[in-house]
Amino acid sequence: MAGVADTADGHASDPDLPAIPLRWLALVVAALAILATYYETDVIGDIADLLIRQRGFTQSQIGSLNAAIYWPSVVLALVGGVMIDRYGAARMALWTAAIGLIGACLTAIGSPYWLMWLGRLIFGVAEGAIFMALIAGLALWFPRKGIALATALWLSMARVGSALCNSSSTWAKPLYDAGWQPPLWLGAGIAALGLAAATVFWLLDPHRPQRAASPGDRPLPVPQGWARLRFGAAYWYILALHVLYASVFFPFRQTYAVEYFQHAKNMTLQAAALSNSWVFVAAIFATPLFGVLADRFGHRALMLVFGTVLLPVTLAVLGLTDLSPWLSTVLMGISWSLVPAVIWPATTMIVAREQLGTALGLITLIQALGIGAANLGAGYFADRAGAGPANPAGYGVVLVFFGAISLAALASVIALWRHETGPDGHGLERPSR
Repeated sequence: MAGVADTADGHASDPDLPAIPLRWLALVVAALAILATYYETDVIGDIADLLIRQRGFTQSQIGSLNAAIYWPSVVLALVGGVMIDRYGAARMALWTAAIGLIGACLTAIGSPYWLMWLGRLIFGVAEGAIFMALIAGLALWFPRKGIALATALWLSMARVGSALCNSSSTWAKPLYDAGWQPPLWLGAGIAALGLAAATVFWLLDPHRPQRAASPGDRPLPVPQGWARLRFGAAYWYILALHVLYASVFFPFRQTYAVEYFQHAKNMTLQAAALSNSWVFVAAIFATPLFGVLADRFGHRALMLVFGTVLLPVTLAVLGLTDLSPWLSTVLMGISWSLVPAVIWPATTMIVAREQLGTALGLITLIQALGIGAANLGAGYFADRAGAGPANPAGYGVVLVFFGAISLAALASVIALWRHETGPDGHGLERPSR
């Protein structure tokens, strides 16, 4: 299968988009929309301790609230990709932002428990789809030579959303002091701002640049039926990395890191949340840097190996040493800056363009299943071990659980690296032309 680095697949010969100034406004509003989405995604983790103390929630219930946002993608990821192609990326971004606001409001109402869970589920319908819609929409605004930087900046703003949420117990401390509910209404308000940004993105859509037609243009054959799921070995290696890496990072950092720092490392809520938030703060600035380095020097698969090995190292530092939790923040911050910056462009290099939508939809589907299952699994083990403020040692089994998944992720990326250094590689180890 040819990759986008080769001219034989037709990618390099496609007429490019003109670079118009309005593209930067489109990037700004798309970035604000994804910032709001990522803020609301993380809201449960920072009030987990409040929900346990004030409402008597179990660890399994906390894990289920975060798992709920990933279940819709298990069913709807491929459908969402088809709808983006049919109705347009900007329209899908608007629709999904509106759905996400409904889910955020139900989560903020939050009582009884099943209503909060339903709110998270409804928000999950939007969470995966708006990511795909906005990244597809940006590709319609930027020429090839600018899309890598635009995507990196957009991802950085997603990290801003996570960082703002994880530090909100500091800058919005009066809301947290008032109980579990006001921080959730803050998240709903930010989701409303995200809907406003998505509306502007939709209003700009008729003004986006159009490709000039080439005299020799002809559509490439599109695989049909099950043939759309026929990919080479490299795709399955990188899909495994997408799924396994996310199944460690998101459940640990969104659900368990803050309470683990509080209960096992004796940190205050504000200190724990601040330490956790700096994983995302680092990514805001470092993600574009790692993208530039990958384009300039290549060695993308090797960079992914380095970024992935930092996951089990981070967990070992937390569970086996008395070193400052801030060291784990540094290690995971580097990993979270590097892996997303490299893995998304690498995926597009491995998959032929006519199958890219299906490939990304399949990754999103299985990734959502993995994250949801990891949240439930970690919650089950935490409850069985009695993890909590009275038994901080119980968190050890949770770290072992995530450590095992991170080692499986490392095995998959080593397999990808070995494949890409062989005769059937897709150019991941070569610099961009």
